[in-house]
Amino acid sequence: MSRYFDHKVIWVTGASSGIGEALVKNLAKNSNAKIILSSRKEKQLHWVAEKSGLNADRYAVIPLDLKDYKEMPGIALKAVQQFGRIDILINNAGLSQRSLAMETDIEVDKQLIDTDYIGTVALTKAVVPYMIENKGGQIVVVSSLMGIFGAPMRSGYAGAKHALHGFFDALRAELFSQNIRITMICPGFIQTDISINAVTGDGSSQGTMDDATKNGMPVNIFARKMLYAIEKQKKQKAIGGKEVLAVYLKRFFPDLLAKIIRKAKVV
Repeated sequence: MSRYFDHKVIWVTGASSGIGEALVKNLAKNSNAKIILSSRKEKQLHWVAEKSGLNADRYAVIPLDLKDYKEMPGIALKAVQQFGRIDILINNAGLSQRSLAMETDIEVDKQLIDTDYIGTVALTKAVVPYMIENKGGQIVVVSSLMGIFGAPMRSGYAGAKHALHGFFDALRAELFSQNIRITMICPGFIQTDISINAVTGDGSSQGTMDDATKNGMPVNIFARKMLYAIEKQKKQKAIGGKEVLAVYLKRFFPDLLAKIIRKAKVV
């Protein structure tokens, strides 16, 4: 890692486990950045910060729940007050799904939209004015390959992630003159608890790990690749194993991808 992240204030949501935890550990080890950690689990956030070796003057913990989107302006103000600014916002928190579309209660679809889309947009809108005042910044959004194409058992999740791409593509153009850059990260199968925590058709958690997730890219390797993409200010980067080839199939051979997805094991 270069010194790109040095002397920056970086806010990581979903920092209590998985990708967020791996990002915090990597940034703590390889930079002198100040880090704000957020998720619903305050105790776990402190544990991640301490396990990462962060001194008390290098981190702050701010709990948040993306579903409480109306609270984001106040939470953003609290975050800015910690270190005076936000240089990089990493929108990593989110929720996945494992259920057929017609077996999914509409309230579950709404939960996915509120968490994965509305909450992320609300937090971003709350932070952007501070970045404009600071004459620049970077917004990173952890989307998914499901933000580029859909697959069975992910209908509501794919819908929410597709919405993120539309919003942040537009925002990227609007904020370019303000020196604010936007990077979309699209993970494939990464070894995290995402499938364990995924909601099913009735809103309950799946509680088990998918084989594809279990055999996916180790999260520490993913985090290094993601931070490199952020450093290079990539507009969009798919990261994972062979499943990322589907991005190119979607663009150049969409009919072939449709046939593959119909037959693919997606859990």
